[in-house]
Amino acid sequence: MATDQYVFDYVVVGAGTAGCLLANRLSADPAVSVLLLEAGGQDDWFWIDVPVGYLYTIANPRTDWCYKTEPDAHLANRSIHYARGRVLGGCSSINAMIHMRGQKEDWDHWASLGNPGWTWQEMLPLFQRLEDYEHGAVDTYGSGGEVRVEDPRVRWEILDAWRAAAGECGIAPIKVFNTGDNSGCAYFQMNQKKGVRWSATKAFLRPVMNRRNLTVVTQAHATRLRFEGRAAAGVEFRAGSDSRYAKASREVILAAGAIGSPQLLQLSGVGSGKLLQQFGIPVVHDLPGVGENLHDHLQVRMQYKVSGVKTLNQMVNSLWGKAAMGLEYLLFKTGPLTMPPSQLGAFARSDPQQPTANIEWHVQPLSLDKFGDPLHAFPAITPSVCNLRPTSRGWVRIKSNDAATYPEIKLNYLDTPEDRRVAVDGMRFTRRIMAARALAKYRPEEFRPGASVQSDKDLEKAAGELGTTIFHPIGTCKMGQDAMAVVDERLRVRGISACAWRTPRSCRASLRATPTLRPTRSPRKARAWCWRTARVRPPPPALPAAARACAGGTARRRRTARSG
Repeated sequence: MATDQYVFDYVVVGAGTAGCLLANRLSADPAVSVLLLEAGGQDDWFWIDVPVGYLYTIANPRTDWCYKTEPDAHLANRSIHYARGRVLGGCSSINAMIHMRGQKEDWDHWASLGNPGWTWQEMLPLFQRLEDYEHGAVDTYGSGGEVRVEDPRVRWEILDAWRAAAGECGIAPIKVFNTGDNSGCAYFQMNQKKGVRWSATKAFLRPVMNRRNLTVVTQAHATRLRFEGRAAAGVEFRAGSDSRYAKASREVILAAGAIGSPQLLQLSGVGSGKLLQQFGIPVVHDLPGVGENLHDHLQVRMQYKVSGVKTLNQMVNSLWGKAAMGLEYLLFKTGPLTMPPSQLGAFARSDPQQPTANIEWHVQPLSLDKFGDPLHAFPAITPSVCNLRPTSRGWVRIKSNDAATYPEIKLNYLDTPEDRRVAVDGMRFTRRIMAARALAKYRPEEFRPGASVQSDKDLEKAAGELGTTIFHPIGTCKMGQDAMAVVDERLRVRGISACAWRTPRSCRASLRATPTLRPTRSPRKARAWCWRTARVRPPPPALPAAARACAGGTARRRRTARSG
């Protein structure tokens, strides 16, 4: 049983993208008190700010939950690392920084499933209000918001050639993505500011840390929600060796992600009654969709040796190259240290029968066996291709009634014939691009999976051996009206309480019901904004900015926080 108790109007679990935005917006009203809980620590490590630092933050327990998936039969029975941010800023502190809104058809489809208010036309103004594009309010981007959007600060000859080759194969070059139709090939815009990662903490949390009604607690692992009947009363959490309880007089808001949010609901008695009973958890509400419907973008990382052109491989494997990159970044904040994992993207149809673009390439001027391993000693590129609308489904299910025990994460990648067909078609499309005239002078040589792999069966096998996540898990607290929906169109957990101010909400990637045509961070910001605009009156002008973070694991008690 928790020993220390505090009372706040709002308790937000998870200081990732949605959590940081909600803490900002809710605390703008000085009449309410807000508690933001983060299981990880401060985001003050050097490698978080440096864009290429994802090589050091992913698979590092300092900043990453370091989950592992269950072995998948069609992934050569492999279990893969499943990175989720465990630090202020969440995944925005360790991710690829790519700024993507998604496609018009995605949003319109979700609205058509009985979720009014979520069409592209309704969401676009929210995106624009959040954005601060370096070139101003052009190309459909917004200007003056908190989310900085910038162009790449390094270019590669080999990527320019790949873009031209894609054009030869029917994928037209376009200026930017994010206009509602992503079909084409362009360089990704990034959430950076002058060569430095621009995380949710920098955008939303640090500017308001001086607000006396906002309390941020790091190293605070939420372990269970307390209920009064079916009304969410508050959150139990561990801070170091101490057990604590935060009562929410208005709402508990779950922003713990596609893994953490369903796990916490299940530990609290909300989920499949059969699953909960296995672990002796009293059933508060039998909601079978909690943790189900998990899906993700699987990228097939084909790799090609090239000649007569610079790639990151040569630079990293040279003392002079490393020194030059470091010096360029130190002096100008440009060059390879500013690059995300993928700089160039392309969207197309895997076959003519597809109604719209259903595959995406992330093209990288480098190659390695897997993230965390050294780059190869020879020049190479990696045009990885993924299925944007997978039909395979998995789940997140607790394996214990102890919050410290990681849940079972089962993706079932390539489980359906449709997904295996798209993987094979995507690999064949990649080969056509690599054989185009624009790349001929670089003499590309496929070394993974290798030119000898030709039959559909062998390509399916190769897709399973090369495939890995792009870290876009969604769907485990899906929004909708059907029997497996977990939240309604206003993000309220279904069936928990008729009292709006005592209803837990889920505000992250977990709520998406269907696959998506982009990374997931920017839509999370927009959804968190939608939650705030639906339930909270417009805030007064922002208070003066400051960035006073709490000491790890300790709450800074504001005047409006009430102990009891």
